[in-house]
Amino acid sequence: MIRTLLKVGFAFAIIFSLLYNSKYSYLIKGISTIYMQGHTTAFLDDYKSFSNSSIKTADTQHIWPNHHLYNSFSINDDLKKYHIERKTVAYLVFKNDSILFEKYYNGYNESSKSNSFSMVKSIVSALMGIAIQESYIKSLDQKVIDFIPDLKGPYAHQVSIGDLSSMASGQKWSEEYYNPFSVTSASYFVENLNKLIIEQPIISEPGKSFKYQSGTTQLLAMVIKKATGVNLSEYLSEKLWKPLGSKAALWQLDSNSNGMEKAFCCLASNARDFARFGKLYKDHGKWNGKQILDSSFVALSLKPRFQESPEYGYGWWLDTYKGKKVFMMRGHLGQYVIVIPEINTMVVRLGHLKDTETRNAGKSSGGDPFTKDIYRYLDGGLEMIKNL
Repeated sequence: MIRTLLKVGFAFAIIFSLLYNSKYSYLIKGISTIYMQGHTTAFLDDYKSFSNSSIKTADTQHIWPNHHLYNSFSINDDLKKYHIERKTVAYLVFKNDSILFEKYYNGYNESSKSNSFSMVKSIVSALMGIAIQESYIKSLDQKVIDFIPDLKGPYAHQVSIGDLSSMASGQKWSEEYYNPFSVTSASYFVENLNKLIIEQPIISEPGKSFKYQSGTTQLLAMVIKKATGVNLSEYLSEKLWKPLGSKAALWQLDSNSNGMEKAFCCLASNARDFARFGKLYKDHGKWNGKQILDSSFVALSLKPRFQESPEYGYGWWLDTYKGKKVFMMRGHLGQYVIVIPEINTMVVRLGHLKDTETRNAGKSSGGDPFTKDIYRYLDGGLEMIKNL
């Protein structure tokens, strides 16, 4: 037995030594924070295992009002079962800017922090809009190379800031969440995230078509940081988080001494505060009577840039369901803020698992196309409001 344990230990030592001296050295961090925790990918409370910057709480917090019929509805047995199967931790339905229904699972509550995953891409796009308003960035057409002169690739001088927000960068990137050797996985664990992104060249003509890439949003975050001269966490705190009356949050950092936020993911907050961004865009950039985001920027964000890709605008997913326009924030494992502006309704769902099948019974790849679970959660909310 002792001899066997020694052999296993020796084998592990060799493996770790090889990893440490290879381009996959980041996997040592991945093994300890993700894989040895029993997960095959990032998970909802993994922020506890990483360095984080603080998003400051508002001096005066905005409290969502309860609808006069708050929690007087129940979800049907099929949806209850679905929540259990998909390991939902939060399910909220908003009607007319008040909470109609609110349910938490598995020990979560209204203050529990949960990883946003790619929902934060919509927030990063909003920060870009603020930076344009404040003239740190001239326009969506300004070139990325103005801020990131080390950008590589044959089309590096052509890619614009708008191309980044609309996922049309032409960047070399493989969007794979469960492959530990992919660049997406590397971006989660590397010590110098900026260096990794710079090493992903612009290899095809930008501004021509939609292709969902997390690295593209990270590049956008690098632009915002360079343009404004402040960390993203500070910019978010001052320009959006505190003005919206949100609670304190955390944003995962790489391990570099400069502390770059993982802007393609990893803002840890709660369901109620994530919902604020749905309301902000639903109300054309206005919050409590104050115009925080330019209304024309919001309108542009919620329209498809490319006719052949009607599912995406600038940082937001777009759809039509049961004859009504829908826009949404979406994240890995089924994090959603779904907005139906025509009927002033929002549905928020956070959880550990999402459906793998799309509406057309195909397998989802890279977050596109839409998966069936979105419509299960939407239908649950629509059922509640149909007789209001």
